[in-house]
Amino acid sequence: MEDFKPGFPHPTTLSDKFPETNFKIFWKAFPGKKGSELGEYDPLTQADSDDESEEDDLVLNYPRNGLSPHLRPGHGGAKLHDEEDEEEDPWRHGGKDSRDDADGCADEGAGLVTDGAAQKEKVKAAVRTAAFVVPLIGATMFVLLFAFLMPCRRGAVHPLTAWETQVGNAGGVTSPPMALWDVDGDGVEDLLIAVMKINNSSQQISSGGNSKEYSVVALNGMNGSVIWRRLLKEPLSHVQCSALSTCLLVTSTHLYSVNASTGKKLWEVPAGEVESHAVAVPDLQGDSVPDLLIATLPADQESDLSLVLHSGSTGSPIGQPVNFNLTAQGKLIGPSLHETAAGAHYILFGLGTVEAVSLRDIYRKATGKSSLPPSIGILDPVWEKQRKSNSSVLIHISSGLDQVEYFLPLVAGVCNNHNNLDDEWNRNLSRSDWVLVCVNSRVSVIRERDVHTVWTLGSTSIHSRPALGHFNDDGVADLLIQQSANGVRKVQIIDGASGRSLWEAEFICPLLVLEGSTILTSSGQSVFLFWAGDPLSAVKNITKLQVSPSEPVLRRLFLLHPSYPTILQELTSTTDTALTATVSYEEEQKDASYVAVLSRPVSGVGPEAQLAKSVSVRASLTSANSVHLSEEKPSQSSFQISRFFRSLTFRRQ
Repeated sequence: MEDFKPGFPHPTTLSDKFPETNFKIFWKAFPGKKGSELGEYDPLTQADSDDESEEDDLVLNYPRNGLSPHLRPGHGGAKLHDEEDEEEDPWRHGGKDSRDDADGCADEGAGLVTDGAAQKEKVKAAVRTAAFVVPLIGATMFVLLFAFLMPCRRGAVHPLTAWETQVGNAGGVTSPPMALWDVDGDGVEDLLIAVMKINNSSQQISSGGNSKEYSVVALNGMNGSVIWRRLLKEPLSHVQCSALSTCLLVTSTHLYSVNASTGKKLWEVPAGEVESHAVAVPDLQGDSVPDLLIATLPADQESDLSLVLHSGSTGSPIGQPVNFNLTAQGKLIGPSLHETAAGAHYILFGLGTVEAVSLRDIYRKATGKSSLPPSIGILDPVWEKQRKSNSSVLIHISSGLDQVEYFLPLVAGVCNNHNNLDDEWNRNLSRSDWVLVCVNSRVSVIRERDVHTVWTLGSTSIHSRPALGHFNDDGVADLLIQQSANGVRKVQIIDGASGRSLWEAEFICPLLVLEGSTILTSSGQSVFLFWAGDPLSAVKNITKLQVSPSEPVLRRLFLLHPSYPTILQELTSTTDTALTATVSYEEEQKDASYVAVLSRPVSGVGPEAQLAKSVSVRASLTSANSVHLSEEKPSQSSFQISRFFRSLTFRRQ
């Protein structure tokens, strides 16, 4: 072996000191140019080297087992690594190369070092992989197990579907009493409806017995199946439910309380000649149960109307009926509970007018007690100033000489058919201004705090109660009103804040008297639903407006969204007669159902069938027909408009 450069020890000396160290590794640790023989190193030429990539290659590809496959013993300088050498290089597997030098012991030692280090690296890699994979698998299994074990909220897995159920026979064109309440606890509101069936039994007819059977039926809101049915002795006038899981059935002479889940009777009391629904009032007896108030005809037949208090727990009367002599005569308004900003409770009612009487005065006259329950001990000084005289207990609310036809709070989504007995819900509604509609179709809004008229709008012939929703974004509910004359139905949306018209269109009259509905969307605006015929703008021959009585009338249910005032969505069409309708919400699905009671002719001679029908609004929008009220081309494509309506979601008012 050639002599080494000055300043470097002899290899034999290193071998003696480090017998276990491969001699080639020692020289590998010194960077710089290598000679043709193993062990040659010239530090003077290192600075003159131009091949920086060679040095980087030697350093970056330096194997962890201490040997470089690029520097072969016996081949002089370094050899660049290529793919063929990598595939054929036995050094990667600890074997010998045919080009090894004669020092077999050195090669054998290199192979042993390579095998040991590679094995350690494999073990370390396996440990690192296991340390990452095992916790990941464990976390995944925990999440899946938790997802399967955690119970879903009831009603969340069942989307609303369309259903139709025949429940009895239609009694003419009168609207049957109905209400919405979740009686089975599945998270979806169910339908409670009055049913009348005509029995065609010849035995009953010949014996002169009553061939009509009256009942109240609870239908499942998901599929229309019967949950329970309860027979009644007389026709049902009103059905109302409360948060106590009870429902109140009001007939012409009796009050019944039944279990909302089963229909089982809890109590029954005679109530005289009942003229109204029941109103939930604050607890008057200290039993933590809201009590009830109804309007009846006076037994003395000298007064015009009586207000009677009943216990919410047992139904028994609280004191005596309180009689009133009213100056005007007309349609019964109310009664309804109103709580003022000061916390005072008043009952609003009247015959063709709207009057207010303090609940504390009713209680005192009914019971004769001077002491008052804490819940009704407050009077509102602003309201008390409205009395005509100190001797009068009535406060006049409506102004003018016209008879009042409709009186309702200015709150979006208020519907007669919910008939909620929750006194807190009623009080929240009562803290708003009021909409007053007179017989001559004069519409007014009355300010609650001082009973002053905000605005008045003259109209022609309003035939149904206004529906309230949000057409603009001023936070005040707007009015959907419908007018019919000369075979034409005019539908308008009136600004609740100012009384100006926000939208209107004319249609062929569908020979149908039914109030519209509104549904609040997730964006805060409302959609407006109403029944009508074809748009008048699409009718070319005006003389065809009068429909022959023998021809079935096609009625269409339209949906209007404020974002597209010239494009209506036709949800459904039918020749049936809609008697009453309401809207039910499904909060988990962000959907709403349009629930209607229909009258349908049957084949042969006999009474018409009464059907209950429910359709999902979101599902109906996926197949709805777009009806354009204007010939002007919309700025967006049909696909964009369709996608907008299909993406609508709804929430409770």
